[in-house]
Amino acid sequence: MIYESSALAVAVFAAFVASVLVLSFKLAARAKSVGGYFAAHGTVGWFTNGIAFAGDYLSAASFLGICGMIAFHGYDGFLYSIGYLAGWIVALLVIAEPVKRLGKYTLADALNAKFNSRGVKMVGAISTLVISLFYLVPQMVGAGALVKPLLGLPHWAGVSIVGVVVTVIVATAGMVSTTWVQFIKGTLLVIICAFVVVLLLERGFILPSTPITQDEVQTLTKVGEQTWVNGAPMTPANQLDSRLRERHGVGFGSVSALSNGGVATGPLGPVEYIEQFSGATITTWRKGTDASGATTFTPVERTGADLLLPGSSPTFKGVRSDNLGSKLDFLSLMLALFLGTASLPHILIRYYTVKDARAARKSTVVGIGAIGVFYVLTLFLGIGAMTSGALDPTDSNMAAPLLARTFGNGLFAVISAVAFTTVLGTVSGLIMAGAGAVAHDLLKDVCRFKLSDAAQVRAAKWTAVGLGAAAIACGIVFEKMNVTFLVGWAFNIAASANLPALVMLLFWKRTTKQGVIAAMIVGLVSSLGWVLLSADTFEKVYGYSAAAATDAALMPFSQPAIVTVPLGFLVLVLVSLATASRPASSPPASSAAAA
Repeated sequence: MIYESSALAVAVFAAFVASVLVLSFKLAARAKSVGGYFAAHGTVGWFTNGIAFAGDYLSAASFLGICGMIAFHGYDGFLYSIGYLAGWIVALLVIAEPVKRLGKYTLADALNAKFNSRGVKMVGAISTLVISLFYLVPQMVGAGALVKPLLGLPHWAGVSIVGVVVTVIVATAGMVSTTWVQFIKGTLLVIICAFVVVLLLERGFILPSTPITQDEVQTLTKVGEQTWVNGAPMTPANQLDSRLRERHGVGFGSVSALSNGGVATGPLGPVEYIEQFSGATITTWRKGTDASGATTFTPVERTGADLLLPGSSPTFKGVRSDNLGSKLDFLSLMLALFLGTASLPHILIRYYTVKDARAARKSTVVGIGAIGVFYVLTLFLGIGAMTSGALDPTDSNMAAPLLARTFGNGLFAVISAVAFTTVLGTVSGLIMAGAGAVAHDLLKDVCRFKLSDAAQVRAAKWTAVGLGAAAIACGIVFEKMNVTFLVGWAFNIAASANLPALVMLLFWKRTTKQGVIAAMIVGLVSSLGWVLLSADTFEKVYGYSAAAATDAALMPFSQPAIVTVPLGFLVLVLVSLATASRPASSPPASSAAAA
């Protein structure tokens, strides 16, 4: 698609980035010690930490990915929101307070609190690095998707900008600046999204004045960065593209017919908005592949009522399918989203920034409230993007910013800049988790280097630089993938590798260090191996066609959690029972008497 940057968008973007960097440099003095760098000295207030939880958790996947999934597939995209939010119940009821009491700076600290084992530390650190890297990828992809229309720069430039800015944030002030960036980002994201939803409800549904019909646009084809319409390249001078830039008279993602037979509904309340959508006919876009292997997008008319039913998208086809593998794939993804939240290293380390277990619980409640409000807003944002004529059928990650552009370039610039800050906050949290795993866990505790506080902080900063470079590379390689889909992988791996060890350590007294190590290794390797050998990976990463990917895949479905999480629990129990220490047997009576 054709995007044009504006001076206003560039100015707002530059102001946000400059503010974040100034904040980081200003707070750098508080991050000289290990406690200050990794945990902000445990002095963050519970309300601030709760909003920072939301800022950390409402990543590019939550904002860009879920809105895009809803805009392209309807209610199925909202199932991700439900899964993400439900996972916080596990964090609140099971993990929050015990983890705060056990740990000090990192996930491995909590896992190793009862054992003082180098093996537990090493496996915990490796798990943190792998999960952080998998979660980093979609954030960087989202950054590239944002910068392209905002600044008119290529994808790789956007990814590089994020990588450099985040590295500066983490390398200067550590968890102190990361917390405040996440707090500001979480607050702004909820406020700005609520404002867009209010505008959306005030506008209601409008039929496009010059609709692009199915006969007029038979197929969009995407080859590299060029989009073709019915075999002709789309250019800024193209008449079709000119209509796409109109505020309301466009047809990519629009209402074809309203239930009342009119051309507009006028202002609507939240419930009325959903009711009107249910009765409308919507032009959606189906993704496919032509004979040459190019990606195609074909307009398809569907009813709003059908789009509000689960199972209407390829991702969640298992809901309606009679195929057992498809149903298990869906259930496995929901299980991963439900269990993965309480297992993510960058979420767990935030519990160490508050003073006590009570504050950890209260901050979790605040986080749940903010996150819940945001996810309700994503349903309206996704439907608005689907029906407002602003959809880019070739890029699902741009649905929300393009919706904002239908209300003017000013709002587009602001929401894109806030979304960019969203990426900054989440990426900085992930890099903080990885830096702690290397400097505090691997170098100091596993390798037993004698590091002073200053040396640990210095090692963490260099690690942040390395992780930032790796994130940039991965963000460029995985450019074409939906960010929400990629995050699903991270949740599967986190739930499989970390949750069995955490839960059993907290609630089963017979857990041994060997059991923890074995469960984490098996969970990490089995889930990672399953993902890499699944049909989705063969198609979306290795470049196979859909049919060839199904034939080549070694796994019956793509989401592993429904198998690998129970496997982790089973391995931990069996290994712990086998390695439990036995009390010394009493000497025979005769021997005692002789003594």
